[in-house]
Amino acid sequence: MITIDGNHGEGGGQLVRMSCALSALTGRPVRLINVRARRAPPGLAPQHLAAVQAGAQLCNAETEGLALRTREFTFRPGPIRGGDYRFDVGTAGSITLVLQAVLPVALAAPAASTFHVIGGTDVKAAPAFDYFRYIFVPLLQRLGLDVRVTLARRGYYPRGGGEAEVTVQPGTPSPLTLDAPGALQELGGIAHVANLPAHIVERMQHTATQVLAEHGNARIQTQLLGHAEAIGQGGAIVLWARLANTLLGGSEVAQRGIPAERIAEHAAYALRAELRAGVTLDLHAADQLLIYLALTGKPAHFTARAYSSHAQTTAWLIERFLPVRISAGSAGAGQRIAVDLLKETSPERVV
Repeated sequence: MITIDGNHGEGGGQLVRMSCALSALTGRPVRLINVRARRAPPGLAPQHLAAVQAGAQLCNAETEGLALRTREFTFRPGPIRGGDYRFDVGTAGSITLVLQAVLPVALAAPAASTFHVIGGTDVKAAPAFDYFRYIFVPLLQRLGLDVRVTLARRGYYPRGGGEAEVTVQPGTPSPLTLDAPGALQELGGIAHVANLPAHIVERMQHTATQVLAEHGNARIQTQLLGHAEAIGQGGAIVLWARLANTLLGGSEVAQRGIPAERIAEHAAYALRAELRAGVTLDLHAADQLLIYLALTGKPAHFTARAYSSHAQTTAWLIERFLPVRISAGSAGAGQRIAVDLLKETSPERVV
C-alpha cells in the first residue's frame, strides 16, 4: 500500500483525485492522510467525495473511512470495467474535476465507458466546461484518444444541476514531443452568461478582443442562455489559440461582484502570455496532461511558461506510482518539462 500525505505540495483536491486514479491504473491500494490539509475547511468536500466514489465504481474499489469531510481514507482497487455510469455531485461541485478522476482510468477498461455527470459546469477553482471540451479534450484527441463530450445543460454555484455526458474508448496515449507551437491558425473563444443581462457577455467579448489584438482578430462567440439551457445565474469566458502543432487556452469563470471586464482580462492576459512565451502547452494543460504522458510508455516533453506548483505536486504523485521521472529546466522564456522512463522498475499494472 502507498501512503499519500495530503499536506504535500499544493495540499489540495488533485492529490485525492489523482491518487485514486493512479491506484486504479496500477492496482496498488492507497491510503490518504491529511486530506486537503491546506484548504479551509480541510477534508473531502462534496465534489472530491463524488470524484473518489466515481473512481471506485470504475474499478469496484473497496474503501474505508470514505465520508464527507473525512481527512483520512483507504482505497483498494479491483478490476477496471467499462459501462454506463451516472455521477451526481449533489451540489455545484465541479463536473470537470470529477471527470479528471475517471478519464485516465477509463482508458484501461476492457470496453467503452460513458459518464453522465450532474453538478456545476462552470465554477470557481475548477476548469470551465468550455476549456474542458474545446481545449483539453482536443489535446487528448491529439494523443490518439477517443473522447467525446456533450453538454446538456449548464449549472452554477450554489445550485449546480448542470449535466454533461462523456464517452471514452479504451486506448493508450501516444507519445508527445512538442518543441515549438508553430504558426497561429485561429484565435477564438466563447463567452457566455446565463439568466443575466446581455451587456455582461458583450463586455467580456469586447475586452478580450482588445487584449488579444496584438495577435490578430479574435473571433469570440457570445452565448446568452436562459432557463432552458442553464440552472441559476453564471457565466464564463474561454479563449483559445489554435497553432500548427498545439492548442493553447485561457479561461475564467464569472463571479458575483467582479466586473465583466476583469473576468475577460484574466482569461485574455493568460492566453496572451502563453503566446508571447512561445510555449507548447498552457499552464493548466501542462498540469492536467502529465498523467496521460506518464502512461504512454515512451519519453515525452513539452514547454510551458512555468513549472507550476500544481504541476510539481502532480509530478511528485505520479512518480510514487509509475516508473517515470518528471523534470523541468529552462527553455527560452519558459520551462521544458520532460517525462522520462525509469528502466530499472516496472509498474504492476498500467494501460
